[in-house]
Amino acid sequence: MGRAYQNRKESMAKTSDMKAKVYSKYGREIYVCAKAGGVDPEGNLALRSLIDRAKKDQVPSHVIEKGIEKAKGGGGEDYSPARYEGYGPGKCMAIVECLTDNPNRTFGDVRVCFTKTNSKIGTQGSVAHMFDHLAIFMFAGDDEEAILDALMEADVDVTDIENEDGKITVFAPNDEYGKARAAIVAAVPDVDFDVDEIQFIPQNTTPITDEEDLAMFEKFLDMLNDLDDVQNVYHNAEV
Repeated sequence: MGRAYQNRKESMAKTSDMKAKVYSKYGREIYVCAKAGGVDPEGNLALRSLIDRAKKDQVPSHVIEKGIEKAKGGGGEDYSPARYEGYGPGKCMAIVECLTDNPNRTFGDVRVCFTKTNSKIGTQGSVAHMFDHLAIFMFAGDDEEAILDALMEADVDVTDIENEDGKITVFAPNDEYGKARAAIVAAVPDVDFDVDEIQFIPQNTTPITDEEDLAMFEKFLDMLNDLDDVQNVYHNAEV
């Protein structure tokens, strides 16, 4: 079957590995979210959003159900959130969010990603002040005024609202996620969110134009994404 078959085989293996990592990350996050806020998605808006996002990313139902069942048991792993910050290749800023059952191991693993790519891990808050921590919702629509009115009536402190190409995007403080989501669902009962999550958004970007820095930046992201404990990586690099 020759080299073409071998290339396809390697590609399939890589895709399988990537899917396994995505499933693992979602399974862990669903477990932690259900354990913290309750296993009923109707009463745990964060869990419902997470399940919807997992389904859109084609995570199998058994992975979702397993995470919830583990949370019902009350035992199992004791994961806690950990956040690391620092400067990546090309002097860009990066925030790494993790869920870990061993903070010392996770810190060591993340630090290696920084040190092996000419980067520097910093202290808590060293770069986070250069990002906005926001709840973000994007969905189909064209009447942003009606959505803004609904959010204001729900006493949501809206940071910004955009309407472009038939999509409305709402930005709100991260601690008003639940109120904002409930207000949007009430205003648009059959809403299908394209984006429904809390993110760190950089206040400005850092262009990476040097080829060596760019290669290091890609290596930096690959190394972080290969770590099981890493859930999200935010950065302000412009490539």
